[in-house]
Amino acid sequence: MSQPSVLFVCLGNICRSPLAEAALRARAVEAGVAITIDSAGTGDWHVGRAPDPRAQALAMAHGIDISGYRARQVTSEDFRRFGYVYALDPQNLKDLRRIEPSRHMAEVRLLMDMVPGRKGTAVIDPYYGDQHDFEQAWADVCAAADALVKRFR
Repeated sequence: MSQPSVLFVCLGNICRSPLAEAALRARAVEAGVAITIDSAGTGDWHVGRAPDPRAQALAMAHGIDISGYRARQVTSEDFRRFGYVYALDPQNLKDLRRIEPSRHMAEVRLLMDMVPGRKGTAVIDPYYGDQHDFEQAWADVCAAADALVKRFR
């Protein structure tokens, strides 16, 4: 059996999806679960850029350095490379549904559907918010990371 592969997708790939990637990487290492993990955005505004400095600071406060991450745009090949493609909000899920190729094996879902009691909800977009919004986004992606590690264990 091959190891699971997960792609997290938000709009610009500089806040939520890099935090989700970081949270799952950390939780998977702690649990000893091998998972291939990446993140991308549906938009191309930030391609090649590092995560938002506020996201970097928050991850670093939890002992995780995401300064080397670089934003990229999701591609049709991602639906073949990854077994699980998780959108961080309903609009990005709709955008993924528009670009997904007709033939692929990826399970494409809303990330918070993995967390009991959160079906259909979004990870808050902290980009235009404050520190509290970033902390809420971190709490959301950590809850999802815990659920994914449990699923793949």
